[in-house]
Amino acid sequence: MPEWIPRMSEPSGAGSAAAPVSQPDEPRSALTVEMLAAAAGASAEDGIWLDVIRKMDEVYNDLLQYEVALEEKNATLEDTQQFISSVLTSMSDLLIVCSRAGVIETVNEALASLLGVDAAGLPGRSVFDLFADEESRQNAGRLFADQSSHAVEDFEMQLKAANGSAIPVSLNCTPRYNGVGKMLGLVITGRPVGELRRAYQALRRAHDDLKTTQQQLIHSEKMASLGRLVAGVAHELNNPISFVYGNTVAMKRYAERLGRYLAAVHNDMPRDEREALRHELRIDRLLDDLPSLIDGTVEGAERTRDIVDALKRFSATDRDERRVFDLVEVVERAVQWVCKATANQFEVSLNLPASLQVSGSPGQVQQVVMNLVQNAADATENARERRLDISGRDGSNEAVIEFRDSGPGIPAENLGKLFDPFFTTKPVGRGTGLGLAISYGIVERHGGKLTVSNHPKGGALFSLHLPMIQE
Repeated sequence: MPEWIPRMSEPSGAGSAAAPVSQPDEPRSALTVEMLAAAAGASAEDGIWLDVIRKMDEVYNDLLQYEVALEEKNATLEDTQQFISSVLTSMSDLLIVCSRAGVIETVNEALASLLGVDAAGLPGRSVFDLFADEESRQNAGRLFADQSSHAVEDFEMQLKAANGSAIPVSLNCTPRYNGVGKMLGLVITGRPVGELRRAYQALRRAHDDLKTTQQQLIHSEKMASLGRLVAGVAHELNNPISFVYGNTVAMKRYAERLGRYLAAVHNDMPRDEREALRHELRIDRLLDDLPSLIDGTVEGAERTRDIVDALKRFSATDRDERRVFDLVEVVERAVQWVCKATANQFEVSLNLPASLQVSGSPGQVQQVVMNLVQNAADATENARERRLDISGRDGSNEAVIEFRDSGPGIPAENLGKLFDPFFTTKPVGRGTGLGLAISYGIVERHGGKLTVSNHPKGGALFSLHLPMIQE
């Protein structure tokens, strides 16, 4: 046996020769050990010693692997710590991490900057020292006394700055737990109330400006529609006005005759002459005709008044008017106005029920219908047959009005963009691209929907759905 391998049966004492042992940092391979053992012809006791050396080699290799893994975990831990530190430093919101007893463990730079103190001097202090008044400290005490697991949001308190001034803040408080679910303390985040109020006011101003702009767009598009319908409205007004004018001229002549006859009566004209004058002036016929003239004049005036009122309702800026109205009447009036301003070749057929009661602004809904009818008239301008079929029905608690024109239909690539603002296929000067977008918004605000598709038999199909008023 080589002298560097000690025998297990021989105790190492003063009289025995100590065999040299290899250093721990010299790893042995299993192959080398086996070769040495074979060369030496080791005994059973020598085999036990070889097993010990083999186990030492395995433990040494495991230690090396553990060391490498530990270094990797340390590097990952350092990266994580740097990441968390950078996040805490970059946070604009306030952050306080404290124990269950209210001892501050960590704060971020945003809190220290707001209070005008050194962030390094806050850990270890009581969180109650940060509050400016007794009420805030009492409220904070109730948070720590309540050990339930629910979070608290938007809790307004007063923090104390280094110069003694009070800073109102809105705080959110969330419990913090360890790996086994035990509550360790609280995490408090927040933001100065002044900053929140400024942000809220800016958001509210932006919302108000958006609503104002939206109303202006609706009104502008309405005025554009009204401009296109001036000819039709003028014709609509001309009939009752002409009727009233004709009746007024006739009543003026009747007034002259009645005046002559009454003068003769007051001048004590002889009876025979008075009867002759009565026959000459046709007083009896005049008296029979007066009631119908008066009724006709009143009717014409009322028709004129209704048209003017409808124009005022349509052109006036809407202020969220909500009332029950008949959708059928609105559709009929809109069709009548558009058709009066369109060439005679454009034909509209109506297949509507007797009544469809809905709620909302009749002026805005009329604007939608007029827009759809006008678009149909424009789409069929070059078609062989200019036709629009309008049908209505009561479908499962909603009123449905369908508009199908005889035009070429809508290209597939434009179907998804038809309700986008400022999208139009009309030539420059013929459309703003706002009509359908505004109509879509009006219908949405009424709780309905406006859809478009191509009819299987040709032409575009618009469907207007509005909730019905139940009896």
